[in-house]
Amino acid sequence: MEFYSQYFQFFVLAGIYLLGRSVSSVAAMDEDAAAVSDRHVIEGKVVPPEVASPEWLTSTRIIVNGGEQLGFLKNDGSFMVHNLPPGSYVVEVANPDYMYEPVRVDINSKGKFRARRVNYIQSNLIQTLTYPLKLKSRGPFQYFQIRETWRVTDFLMNPMVLMMVVPLLVIMVLPKLMNAADPETQREMNQMQMPKYDMPELSEMMTSLFTGGNRRQQVAKTTRVAKKRQ
Repeated sequence: MEFYSQYFQFFVLAGIYLLGRSVSSVAAMDEDAAAVSDRHVIEGKVVPPEVASPEWLTSTRIIVNGGEQLGFLKNDGSFMVHNLPPGSYVVEVANPDYMYEPVRVDINSKGKFRARRVNYIQSNLIQTLTYPLKLKSRGPFQYFQIRETWRVTDFLMNPMVLMMVVPLLVIMVLPKLMNAADPETQREMNQMQMPKYDMPELSEMMTSLFTGGNRRQQVAKTTRVAKKRQ
């Protein structure tokens, strides 16, 4: 009898042990399922540029939060980044030849997505975008500065040319404007001019300088006689 009782106890203990293991495994599976259900997927599509090389697809990467998660493009340009808990993520498209604008994706605890532009200068300015994401290229990278070519405007806007051309235009245009003015305006302009003074000629000044006072008196008399005759 003792043998059967020990045998029965052994089976009871084994059953209890197996039941506990099954319960713990079920609880662990439930926790794993809850953890998996709490993870989300960011999806979207990268629009290829108009002139894209064959290597564009393979050289393009999707970077989440500076490299915490990586994504790759499919043949149609779509992508999916898995296993993301609720939070805020910055999604960037990395390509060595073309520039793309980063996008911020917010995932709340209920699994709702909201996409908006990244603005580091004005963080309060929110510009929402459509979701799933649709990212377009802003243009190719300019790694080298393009050599400037000679243009006619560069020659005309040269300071030396302006110093030569502007006075010439003033000399040519102002007389025409004066002639086109009405007689009253011309009369007013003439009245505004300074009165002319009778200045001796240079020859008379030189003669009076070298001949002395007598010559000056003779010149003065000659001038008076000439004025009377007039």
